[in-house]
Amino acid sequence: MTIRLSDLGQVYLVCGKTNMRQGIDSLAYLVKSQFNLDPFSGQAYLFCGGRKDRFKALYWDGQGFWLLYKRFENGKLT
Repeated sequence: MTIRLSDLGQVYLVCGKTNMRQGIDSLAYLVKSQFNLDPFSGQAYLFCGGRKDRFKALYWDGQGFWLLYKRFENGKLT
């Protein structure tokens, strides 16, 4: 299965540093407890770590969570 960007709806950028060792359950709990948002709503949540070259995205597709991880090899997102 692939994710089409048109299916994502809203994308929330989670400001601040997120521990990139966290998995699906911890990130879903963070969305619910700190932002009072529903991680099962079909929106995507983008988390940034302490470094500028690593990001995680959490997305519920109706059947399960997608946890996407991106590391930029050139050092950072510009």
